[in-house]
Amino acid sequence: MSVLNFDKNSLGNLEYSLQREMLSTNRSGGYMSTTIVCCNTRKYHGLMVCPIESFGNENYVLLSSLDETVVQHDQSFNLAIHRYPGTYEPRGHKYIIDFNYTPTPTITYRVGGVQLRKELLWIHSRQQLLVRYTLLEAHSPTRLRLRPFLAFRRSHELSHANMSADCHSYEARGGVRNRLYEGFPWLWLQTDAPGSEFIAAPDWYYDFEYLEEKWRGYDYREDLLTTGYFEMPITRDQSIVFSSSTEETDPDTLRQMFEEELGRRSDKIDFLSCLRHSARQFIARHGDKTEVVAGYPWFGRWGRDTFIALPGITLTQGNIEGCRAVLDTMTREMQDGLFPNMGSAYNSVDAPLWFFWTLQQLEEHIGGTEIWKSYGTYMKEILTAYRRGIGDAIRVHDNGLVWASSPNHALTWMDAVVDGRPVTGRDGYQVEINALWYNAVCYTLALAGKRRNKVDKAFVEEWAEMPARIKSAFLERFWLPEGYLADYVDNSGPNCFIRPNQIIACSLDYTMLSESQRVSVVDTVHLHLLTPKGLRTLSPRNRLYVGRYEGDQRTRDMAYHQGTVWPWPLEHYVRANFILYGAKFLPQAHSILEGFEDDISNYGIGSIAEVYDGDPPHRPGGAISQAWSVGAILRIQEMIDEYENTNKKKR
Repeated sequence: MSVLNFDKNSLGNLEYSLQREMLSTNRSGGYMSTTIVCCNTRKYHGLMVCPIESFGNENYVLLSSLDETVVQHDQSFNLAIHRYPGTYEPRGHKYIIDFNYTPTPTITYRVGGVQLRKELLWIHSRQQLLVRYTLLEAHSPTRLRLRPFLAFRRSHELSHANMSADCHSYEARGGVRNRLYEGFPWLWLQTDAPGSEFIAAPDWYYDFEYLEEKWRGYDYREDLLTTGYFEMPITRDQSIVFSSSTEETDPDTLRQMFEEELGRRSDKIDFLSCLRHSARQFIARHGDKTEVVAGYPWFGRWGRDTFIALPGITLTQGNIEGCRAVLDTMTREMQDGLFPNMGSAYNSVDAPLWFFWTLQQLEEHIGGTEIWKSYGTYMKEILTAYRRGIGDAIRVHDNGLVWASSPNHALTWMDAVVDGRPVTGRDGYQVEINALWYNAVCYTLALAGKRRNKVDKAFVEEWAEMPARIKSAFLERFWLPEGYLADYVDNSGPNCFIRPNQIIACSLDYTMLSESQRVSVVDTVHLHLLTPKGLRTLSPRNRLYVGRYEGDQRTRDMAYHQGTVWPWPLEHYVRANFILYGAKFLPQAHSILEGFEDDISNYGIGSIAEVYDGDPPHRPGGAISQAWSVGAILRIQEMIDEYENTNKKKR
């Protein structure tokens, strides 16, 4: 039985089932996401959410939901569930007897003597959702009614009844096509059911409520348009396929298309198979671009997240081609030594330095010669740009350290901004930035030093003294007498807040710290920051610590890096411990991994959340499925496997 199977008792408890959300992607930017009982609780939920090229490839909710009604003996049983002010109506969740996530999200309903199975399937690399209905049991003539609810709006916004929407349905083979507003693609709604009829009955339904948005302090009520409904007879053991697509489909091919696509799905039967499947969903290919979606359901591509997540979501599964495709996409967009972070914003001081770290992981698969051949030019370009200075925000001082400062922007991963000011601005020399900088310089020199051409030799001569200069200045400014590293150093001196950024200085291939210093840093992080779900962003002993990530956007942003737990730095905590203690750390590493096993059946099922509360019980929050969270856990598993295999060989 699948680890992600939910029974009738669980599904009928809305307090339980509405807190569990499913996700399925088409690997090219589109997705389906809703709760396991198909009641939308977010504005980002929908059965068909996809990028629209004519609108800058932003995600738009086209098909919000699809209501199913079983009709027998002139009695109708609506299987759907929606939240309206003060009530749920209809309450179709009471008919659900089973939900299974593998090989594709599948819900089984029982209404009296009728048993109906629904399977939802996104077609990879196409903007098309298929839903297959199979009548498993029926003792009387049965009809199935399908009512689509349309939104045609940005995923960050909400739809409201208006006179501009085109309420008409236009005939198509096996169904209809709809386009509520000019500029959108047509949405083709088709079925392969013999005797299917579409009854045009345009109407607005008002005040759908999305409670997750209400709790997060956003507008949460929406109106949706239905242009009519499909109705068709269905007999026992018969399957009917419904298609929603931005392209017309031959209805006669839907059954075969469903079977072939289903056959390509992997089984998500345990913790690791779920995470590997989740990892693959972050890779989005469209045109000549291959990108990493930072998190579902609301994030797009972020440069920093891309490099931090990439080894975990690709190389742990041997997906070297995917890793390189992402790197090639990113390097094509590099400007003045920086990569685009969010959209086209070049405002991340750490993304280019994580690029070097990603290359180090890739080198284990393709070798240093190939790394230098493919990426050496970019590596030298980045280092040169930092040393020269990038705008007014980033520059390398004579002491060799990187100084990054911008009064209105947060340049590091602690990037929350409230009232136009960074919450944790960290202007100056940041600990992880300079640890990554030292690692990047040393790694580039190591690869360039193996080349015999004049250009690379000249580069080595120019940079040869830089590592020693960086190390000397770093230790002088960052090492604190209390036995850990300052979080950042500005003109007034070191900031002594205990944050997880210092662990990066202990986990990289090239480190400036002695073994005893690394032990002391790891011990400090363990004492103050380690939780079963990741590392806190600030010690609970700090007066600025916020232990719960909740409330409206301003409140959440104030807590985002002030105590909230993030899983992704765990990878570096685990690696630092393995470097120090080797196989002796295996029991603790296993324990860390086991701390996430229950998470795949909570919140975003089959995946790992973006963040968790700093305070116990460490509730999940933020995006339901985050690339660098999943990547970090898969990297920890990879490290465990590596050390266990080494132990076996020694025996």
